[in-house]
Amino acid sequence: MTLLNLVDIKKQYDIKKILDGISFSVNHGDRISIIGKNGAGKSTILRIVNGDEVADSGDRIVINGIDIKTLSQHPRFPVGISVREAIEIQLNEIYQALKEYEELSQKLILDFENQDLISRHSEISAFLDHHSAWNIDNKIEKVLNEFSLKDLENRSVNSLSGGEMRRVALAGLLLQKPDLLLLDEPTNHLDVYMVEFLENLIIRENYNILFISHDRYFIDKIATRTIEIDNGKIVEFSGGYQNYLDGKNLLLMSMQKQHEDLLKLLKQENEWFARGVKARLKRNEGRKTRLMDMRDRAKTNPSAIRKMKLELQREEKNFQQEQSVNRQKMLFELNDLSKSLGGKKLIYKLNLRIVQKDRIAIVGRNGTGKSTLLKILLSKLEADSGTIKRGEFEIGYFDQHREILNDDKNLIETFCPHGGDRVDVRGSNMHVFGYLKQFLFPKEFLDKKIGLLSGGEKNRVALALLFTKKIDCLILDEPTNDLDIATINILEEQLNNFHGAIIFVSHDRYFVDKIAKKLLIFKGNGEIEESYQTYSEYLDFETELAQIDEMITESEKEQNNKIIIENNKNINNNQKLSFKEKQILEKHPQKIELLEKEINNLKKCLSEPKCYENSGIVKLSDDLLKIQKECDKLIEELLIVEEKVENLK
Repeated sequence: MTLLNLVDIKKQYDIKKILDGISFSVNHGDRISIIGKNGAGKSTILRIVNGDEVADSGDRIVINGIDIKTLSQHPRFPVGISVREAIEIQLNEIYQALKEYEELSQKLILDFENQDLISRHSEISAFLDHHSAWNIDNKIEKVLNEFSLKDLENRSVNSLSGGEMRRVALAGLLLQKPDLLLLDEPTNHLDVYMVEFLENLIIRENYNILFISHDRYFIDKIATRTIEIDNGKIVEFSGGYQNYLDGKNLLLMSMQKQHEDLLKLLKQENEWFARGVKARLKRNEGRKTRLMDMRDRAKTNPSAIRKMKLELQREEKNFQQEQSVNRQKMLFELNDLSKSLGGKKLIYKLNLRIVQKDRIAIVGRNGTGKSTLLKILLSKLEADSGTIKRGEFEIGYFDQHREILNDDKNLIETFCPHGGDRVDVRGSNMHVFGYLKQFLFPKEFLDKKIGLLSGGEKNRVALALLFTKKIDCLILDEPTNDLDIATINILEEQLNNFHGAIIFVSHDRYFVDKIAKKLLIFKGNGEIEESYQTYSEYLDFETELAQIDEMITESEKEQNNKIIIENNKNINNNQKLSFKEKQILEKHPQKIELLEKEINNLKKCLSEPKCYENSGIVKLSDDLLKIQKECDKLIEELLIVEEKVENLK
């Protein structure tokens, strides 16, 4: 049974378009998760569904006057009531129904054939069934205990913290069990045991809910449908978070295949365009327009594909590691951080959270501000604006100037400044020679002064010394400079055995690929992009964009070459079209149009759970690839014949 429909809803704030013609329905038994970036319009959808906000256009259709209730971010309660009373006040309608049911039951004992009494008794009974309210007092006790409110039940509700007050409001909403429950971040201020209770209650009592949450395990456990909102549009996926990731992967594969096919066709069309276009021909004008559209799509597709791929990588990584990440120590939290030097903008409004086991590579062109960010993290440089919060932890720093070394000391003095010949390395007490042997130092080097070592040897000493420190975070500036491959391998091994955070600047692509789990890409003019790709994958993407630009530029140069245009005029005009070619020219456009409609229908079906669940997502994907291939073949045949016609003019 349908509870509510949103039809072609549009909403705009000033010049920013939030919702651009979205439509979806909420049915009985639905537990729908809404996901998307901050500011994408998730809360706007909840407010429109609840009737708190009116759409600019479109229809909100509520079926049979259903009861919709929402969890407020900042709940308010009457002054002077206790926690228990605050919950009971929210259940007034249920208490009234229970009282009336008892009264009607007593009356029916004396007047058991009264149809009006029987009808009303049945109505109230159905209401109490629907709201699971027969043992409401027991349920209040259960919720008070599970939400850690039992010890607070007699306290003034307005004396509680914000998180505790939200738990009181959530308890009341759950016990009311409205027809449709709207929840915005319901797991905020709940511990893992409270969340588990909430999950089990929602499933057991079969709530109809529309909710926003950043808790991916919660989404995966309870959602029957997932709606993603992006750029004002929505895409629906059946099931919870893992199903959403699987569906996005299928869409990504389809986008990549279409892009590969487009590039093949674009290459052919660029070759045609390079040989000259007779603009006076209507057919050629249409073909030229189609080419320009292909070029736009070819340049836009890689960014769209890469964006979806990065989001998937990030989401899959976070989904797999969410529980462990939540227990990790926060090291740095940067909010709207900006820094300029010498009038050059290096960092602009950077927001970044670094936790205990992060492995972040800072990459980009020289002079874009990579080392500047390290200095800000190390408190050696102040930001121009924004804030940076630092946890309580120890940092180990390695830079290209090897500041931690003293040229006047030998290796023994450097590693054992208080005497002796043993060193602690991550909880193991080792002989200094046994440890330095791992960094390729022979025994005779132990008495050698640091100042007499080569640049590469000094780097090895500095790295070896760094790993003897009790630190939570390593900050490294070009650690592989002046190191040979053997030493880099040792460094990689040491870093992989390190259990803290690693933040490093490097241009060594292989090293970055091997160590980093996340990239901060400094693009210049303060722009910093976060990526979960390997560095090699990111560079391949940049290369592909450059190749597309080069292909288009080369085509345009050739098209403007008068010699080629002139030569085209001398093509043998005695050629004739065969019967088959005439048939292609006459019938292929209609066939292509029909196939393109079919392709669009299949793509639409792949984005709608109800459609692809009936037909099977694998079969739909296979059909799409098959029809796309057939369509590409017809287009290629038509283009060849059209080119021949042009040359006959």
